[in-house]
Amino acid sequence: MVGPQAEVVARIPGAAAHGLVAPPGCPALPAARLADPAWLARLIPQGTTSPRVRATVWWYSASAVLTAPVLAGLAVGRPLSARLEDTTVSLAPDGRPVAAVSAAGHADPVAGLRETLGAVVGALAQVAGMRARPLWAVATDSLANGLLGLGRALGDVAAVTALAAPLAAAVGPPLPAPRYVDVAGTRFTRRVSCCLVDRLPSGATCLSCPRRAPGERQALLESVARGH
Repeated sequence: MVGPQAEVVARIPGAAAHGLVAPPGCPALPAARLADPAWLARLIPQGTTSPRVRATVWWYSASAVLTAPVLAGLAVGRPLSARLEDTTVSLAPDGRPVAAVSAAGHADPVAGLRETLGAVVGALAQVAGMRARPLWAVATDSLANGLLGLGRALGDVAAVTALAAPLAAAVGPPLPAPRYVDVAGTRFTRRVSCCLVDRLPSGATCLSCPRRAPGERQALLESVARGH
């Protein structure tokens, strides 16, 4: 890898696990295609579940990858552009983005992040015939999860996750505020969205699903924290 993202990747242990390094054999495409409803409609997996479920599940992973470069850049103090025009995405055979690479640095990536999320969410909502707001909520959780993972990799969870609220506030509505919860000394994302993975034939309810009863969710998080 060359260019400004290479400097960021060099500072993050296990950067490939954060969607920052294109896997071998996965085609890299202009990220701007993700804002094209016609192209996006061909990319979303088909199945027996509703278009809303398939689109939301796809966006749950895609939004994590699409925001990875800008979050990583902020985490290490080397801001990268979040504009679709500056970004390429690598796709797995099933159509999921698995890595994103930004080709440009940017002193203030917030406007680009706002435009990117707005463009892709708008196209995806159109394709799925659904409201855009739940997809914005998924993007918030991807932002929170991304910074949490980067904080763990960099060994400073508190500092890196502290970037989440100001970043979301700068992007502005309809992006909800990201949230975290500390359980037994371990920080988790306090989800504001449901990824709908459990609506798939082989899906299971996520550990931190907001549709779980609060007591059940707390007990599960405590169990994970004790084993962390």
